[in-house]
Amino acid sequence: MKLQAMKIMLAQCAPRVGDVSGNVAMMKSIMVDAESQACDMVVFPELAVTGYPPEDLLLRPAFMQAVEDAMHEIVQASGAVCCVFGSPRRDERILKNSAVLCQSGEIIGIYDKKFLPNYGVFDERRYFSPGTGSSIFTVNGRQVGIGICEDLWQESLAEEQAAYDCELWLNLNASPFHWGKQAERETLTQRRAKQFDAPLIYVNPVGGQDEVVFDGGSHVVTAQGELCLRAPMFEEKTVLWDAGSSKLGVAKLPDMMTQLNHALVMGMRDYVRRNRCSQVVIGLSGGIDSAVVAAIAVQALGAENVLGVLLPSKYSSNHSLDDAHALVDNLGIESITLPIADGVAVMDKTLADTFAQWGKSVPDVTEENIQARIRGVLLMAISNKTGRMLLTTGNKSEMAVGYATLYGDMAGGFAVIKDVYKTQVFALANYINRDGEVVPQNTIDKPPSAELAPDQKDSDSLPDYDVLDAILQATIEERLSVDDIVKQGFDRAEVLRVVRMLQNSEYKRRQAPPGVKITKRAFGRDRRYPMTHAFREG
Repeated sequence: MKLQAMKIMLAQCAPRVGDVSGNVAMMKSIMVDAESQACDMVVFPELAVTGYPPEDLLLRPAFMQAVEDAMHEIVQASGAVCCVFGSPRRDERILKNSAVLCQSGEIIGIYDKKFLPNYGVFDERRYFSPGTGSSIFTVNGRQVGIGICEDLWQESLAEEQAAYDCELWLNLNASPFHWGKQAERETLTQRRAKQFDAPLIYVNPVGGQDEVVFDGGSHVVTAQGELCLRAPMFEEKTVLWDAGSSKLGVAKLPDMMTQLNHALVMGMRDYVRRNRCSQVVIGLSGGIDSAVVAAIAVQALGAENVLGVLLPSKYSSNHSLDDAHALVDNLGIESITLPIADGVAVMDKTLADTFAQWGKSVPDVTEENIQARIRGVLLMAISNKTGRMLLTTGNKSEMAVGYATLYGDMAGGFAVIKDVYKTQVFALANYINRDGEVVPQNTIDKPPSAELAPDQKDSDSLPDYDVLDAILQATIEERLSVDDIVKQGFDRAEVLRVVRMLQNSEYKRRQAPPGVKITKRAFGRDRRYPMTHAFREG
């Protein structure tokens, strides 16, 4: 077999965490397809047998027994096409993150991942031990190098592997999406292919798993560092690389707003459906956050599966109600209206004497939060009664500084835009409107407001969002100090205020629903700070 004649199938598939039998059935179907197309190899992603990340399922003996049975089934199903797939593997009592090579019903090689990431959403050292064996395997008389995800990013390993005489390199991945990630991957694979002086095949899955979204982007780079094949992003698809063909498909790389929209849609759809739910409910305020969440929900699940609930109070403006109704009409979704004024009045009356005893009769944030919590009670009641998942509508800017109410607007099952800054929400609304108005233009143009007090605006309590988001991105994403942020031209008092709000709101974020990760440092597993600590900057 000459390298120029090799035909390799990249299986950009969507394994589901814990669905071992379903994953095996999916893999066997792709293997049959590879056989029918006379491929030389078919390559699956990292941990394709279990889905990524399986987390503490790996510690359950019954689960690992199912995995071992699945590995045996895949090996037995292999034919003339060499199948390379990712799976956890017990090596005596030690767990390895492995790539298994099988052909004609036999295992012809096993590679164990050498570098185990332990940052961001990754926690592999909790489960796996690093591999120490060879990276080189013989497939049909040809030398093939293997790596798994993080291995490709390690310079020391790359320098060692560059000395090997390989005709092809495979890299099995479970690489989650974040803003700009595909460009980072392709820059790396182009550099590594030239360093290895061999074509490099990069296979990545698709699909949403809790907070993370796998965006695909599987691709092939020539030994000269030229991108010669790219699978469509956010799409379950097998693609063929024919080393002897000069006419290979490079799917267009979507612009960043398209990628962001796809990630949110995929993350929501898979979270809802994989948790055995098909319909959602959303509180519609007439504001931009709920409008964008509703538009994404319709893309993900269809208008017939989205219920909007208007919950006006005595502070709700007519234009907000008009905007909410316009959104409902634009999306074609069902809606109901549940006024909360009477419920708020009852709560205020119940608490009035107690607050007066304490000399606390003057309305403040307490009364604002009561409104949000009554809305949360009503939305959760609808969710409980109908089985619809409640989607929360808070964005990253609000979650960062605590501009959200526990057990109120934070109540729900999934926080779609939890990792999307407010300025990005505005950009996303304009993207959604690219072919015609979906999000009402007035919703985009008007000053943001929670409408929990007379004539209230977000800017009464927060810096303007372009300033707030810039400071937040500097301290969260870039981890800059207060002094370094001030050097960028921001007012020191403003920076200190934002940083302190961020620190003081950790306890709220711990109680927030999961949401789609789209930045390098999403709240939760990416960014873990103690709720109680004494460190203060400035």
